[in-house]
Amino acid sequence: MNGLLCYCRAGFEPDLAAELGDRAAEAGIAGYARATRGEGYLLFLGDDSAMATRLPWRSLVFARQSLRLFAELRDLDPRDRIAPMLEAIESERDMDPGRRAPYGELWVEHPDSDAGKPLSGLARSFGNALRPVLRKRGLLAASDDPRLPRLHVCFVAGDHALLADSDPADSAPWPLGVPRLRLHADAPSRSALKLEEALLTLLDDTQRREWLRPGMTAADLGAAPGGWTWVLARHGLRVIAIDNGPLRPHLLETGLVEHLRADGFHWQPARPLDWMVCDMVEQPTRVARRVGEWFREGWCRHAIFNLKLPMKKRWLETRRSLDAFRRTAQAPLVLRARQLYHDREEITVHARRVSAT
Repeated sequence: MNGLLCYCRAGFEPDLAAELGDRAAEAGIAGYARATRGEGYLLFLGDDSAMATRLPWRSLVFARQSLRLFAELRDLDPRDRIAPMLEAIESERDMDPGRRAPYGELWVEHPDSDAGKPLSGLARSFGNALRPVLRKRGLLAASDDPRLPRLHVCFVAGDHALLADSDPADSAPWPLGVPRLRLHADAPSRSALKLEEALLTLLDDTQRREWLRPGMTAADLGAAPGGWTWVLARHGLRVIAIDNGPLRPHLLETGLVEHLRADGFHWQPARPLDWMVCDMVEQPTRVARRVGEWFREGWCRHAIFNLKLPMKKRWLETRRSLDAFRRTAQAPLVLRARQLYHDREEITVHARRVSAT
């Protein structure tokens, strides 16, 4: 098979299908999506063996994870699921001599959906059984090596599995693309998890070290009750929290937070800041234009902002809003957008000036 196996938030399969269809057409790739709403995954199939390279995961908005699909196994005998998988894996390697090196890791997964979650026990036990067999055959490294390609087995039913692999440099570093974060007891709200996940997902380790240094400055538009302000302050940034509503009192005790009761759509900083973040509940194009104004006026070098999407045609609204942001910004920018695990009817965007360091 030539295609992609992508995981997404259950219910957003049509949006991911629309995104992949548009991106494939722009890249000159013939392909089609196979998906059912609520399953938490889709297949994007075509004739291009380089599809995974030409449609990189980092460019996708609605995919938590994107993998190179190479086999689909149906009607698996529960008494021996391993043999047909070994045959499919070895057949794939025989067809492509470039894949003769062992895989670095094995991840046995299941969709993050109502139908997929009951398969977690099977995935865990099957992984424990398959891993030593793969190592004995020389198909898996003797110990986990995250530098090598990963092998993924995704059970969508007890007798139905998808086989895929991934490049660690262009795939999520967590099973199912979901980082396991816990809400800190001091966090003012659960929205803190959204910004924590955004910093993990949209920035790499080097970028986090360089772009989130103590003493840097930030503004949080629509800050109350202070979840995003709290995350920035924990990185040592000095934050101006903009909201007519109250902040949790312990934020002000850090000495890093200044609360201004003002409207995030009208307030402007007295001097340029390193960061602006925004999680205001408003029409996505209005938020996009407001953030674009910050870049046009040179008020920030980096921004992370959320766009609240409608119930339908969410990919269309995503494109429309990001286009409005670019037109308003009138500056050379680098963008990454993703629907995060802790997002709901929204996406999260990181933008930076090309010259920003």
